Amino acid sequence: MHDVIIIGAGAAGLSAAIYACRRKLNTLVISMDLGGQTILTSNIENYPGFKKEHGAKLMKIFEEQALGLGAKIIMGKLNHVEKINNAFKVHLTNKEIYESKSVILAYGKVPAQLNIPGEDKFFGRGIHIYAIYDAHLYKDKNVAVIGGGNSAVEAALILSKTSKKVYLIHRRNEFRAEQINIDKLRKLKNVEFILEYSPVEFKGDSKLKKVIVKNVNTNETRELDAEGCFVEIGYVNKTDFVKDLVDVNEKNEIVIDIYCNTKTKGLFAAGDVTIVPYKQTITSAGEGCKAALTCYNYLTGKTGPVIDWTH
Repeated sequence: MHDVIIIGAGAAGLSAAIYACRRKLNTLVISMDLGGQTILTSNIENYPGFKKEHGAKLMKIFEEQALGLGAKIIMGKLNHVEKINNAFKVHLTNKEIYESKSVILAYGKVPAQLNIPGEDKFFGRGIHIYAIYDAHLYKDKNVAVIGGGNSAVEAALILSKTSKKVYLIHRRNEFRAEQINIDKLRKLKNVEFILEYSPVEFKGDSKLKKVIVKNVNTNETRELDAEGCFVEIGYVNKTDFVKDLVDVNEKNEIVIDIYCNTKTKGLFAAGDVTIVPYKQTITSAGEGCKAALTCYNYLTGKTGPVIDWTH
């Protein structure tokens, strides 16, 4: 059994992992991605110690530091968390279950889901959310991108550099993305616009093979051969994973005290998923630190501040 399971590997989750490992806690991080929303920022100029840095590179440093201190990180999609006596069971959508003495919720806002057949089955096996990390998996292969905003169009541009074919699927005839990037895409021979179509199913065997789409006007269906699909339809606050274990506010953010405690003993929360204002990388990192040190106090029965100045 782990001492602590951290859900999320953005600034809050990886910071929590760093501090948990420094306190010699057996730490497991479970996340849908590495880096959270910070990796979507091309130039970060307000993180102390870095004059200008790409978000993905900054989060890679966080990841390497957490791993170097002993954290274990696995990719997975959370289904729900349950508390049994004084321990927790973390259930993933692939039916895997992990046990821990405590849990830190640090998954931030989560990517909106399509909620169609095959989405959970092929997550991480063809279905992804960050092209900047996973585009290399689909060199010389057919891929699809779903969405009509800046993130979808930027993902299509990234994938077009290495993939054989890129399908950009959007339920409308117009995009919300910046026109300059749309114009760039229209000039690319390996990009095909699938407009006024919505995805209805993902198919494959052990991995994704096809994306099934339906015309929103005629109900005509098409099968697109695609080994990869990037779902870029925005982010939402989601707390149904832990709905009986936490209180939420009107924005569906988890209510915590100043020490990152939720209403359930042994369950902590940090970062964008909580009521804490100013959703910034630096504030999330600080909250992750607080959550880990509070968790350490809980596990060891200590009270008061935890000094972590040793190097």
